[in-house]
Amino acid sequence: MSKQNNINSIIGGGIAGLVTALSFEKLGIPYQLYEQAEKLDPIGSGIWLSPNALQTLEWINPELLNTVIQSGNMLDRIMVANHKLKPISDSNQEFVKEKFGYSTVAIHRGTLQEILLQFSDTNKIHLGKGFKKYSIGKDSTLIIDFEDDTSINSNHLIAADGLRSKVRKQVFPESNIRYTGQTCWRGIANFDLNKDLATMGFTLWGEKLQFGVSKIIKGKVYWFAVKLSNPNEKDDSSEVKQALLKLFTNYTSPVLDLIKNTHENQIIRTDLNDLEPLSSWSKNNIGLIGDAAHAMTPDLGQGGAQAIEDAYYLSHCLKQFDSFENGFNAFYQYRKPKVTKLVKQSRITSKMAITNSFMEGIRNFMLRNYPKKMMQKQMLELYTINKTVANNMYK
Repeated sequence: MSKQNNINSIIGGGIAGLVTALSFEKLGIPYQLYEQAEKLDPIGSGIWLSPNALQTLEWINPELLNTVIQSGNMLDRIMVANHKLKPISDSNQEFVKEKFGYSTVAIHRGTLQEILLQFSDTNKIHLGKGFKKYSIGKDSTLIIDFEDDTSINSNHLIAADGLRSKVRKQVFPESNIRYTGQTCWRGIANFDLNKDLATMGFTLWGEKLQFGVSKIIKGKVYWFAVKLSNPNEKDDSSEVKQALLKLFTNYTSPVLDLIKNTHENQIIRTDLNDLEPLSSWSKNNIGLIGDAAHAMTPDLGQGGAQAIEDAYYLSHCLKQFDSFENGFNAFYQYRKPKVTKLVKQSRITSKMAITNSFMEGIRNFMLRNYPKKMMQKQMLELYTINKTVANNMYK
């Protein structure tokens, strides 16, 4: 058993874990990161990085931000439309660019992970280390056991191991994952969108279905498809494409083209879940961040962005406070209102997106008549990183 005194052990090498490691590196906070995968392969589908996430990457390293922007596709418009592409809510993102210098970037999740790893200190990243359990050792230090039958001693543990966090299950066994009643297919199509759609992120709502689209790089388009479903249903990979083509047959172009130009083996199905809000994200010298703490449905495109925000604020809190417990409590008190609101809003939006025809009419009328200035104000508030608070938090 190796000893690592005064070390923050980060469990999970996804977006939350890697950005936390980079943030700790920036502020000189000691850490080691442990990831269960033997190799960080560029797998997955697409992800949206809104300006709140991009500001954190810029703070870590402007070159990191530039690499992400160059490796993805910046969205000039964000639109919700009906299944025939008639706008319900349409937002030109020029006002966002004017304030922050960039708008939302759509990028392949695997590409983002590769970039984060490229800017990380790989000597502090340990692969093939699946978390098994922890126990309390002498002087309240932690003994962390891994699936490969190795163990370490650590002062603190930060769980960035996602919605089905093994750490959270041990710390908060009463925590509850909630199924939304919806299942989602995701894919990357080899396809070129029309010029007028290439810089737009859009979601089509109608016929009790939802279909989202955004180009992520030249010749590659990320898409997702959502319908109501019983949980834990499985697909036959040889039939999934035809099933989706039939399901979305009444949807306008380019929906069917995107499905047709995606390999069956690249279509990923997952049920949509979120996490019932917790009354705390930490216990003594163990804390949760990202989806492990506040997983939300993907309907607002904020899951990854909020995990990245977590890394920014947590690193500042731990730097400023003389104990992990006080730092994490300050982090929780500051972050809880925003993420709790987003978890609720995301869940409501998921229900709004897939509803009956009568409620569709009411929903569409309300969204089309929602004040433009109010929507812009809410977007800017969502996207703002409070650097003054982070630099002077609870002093």
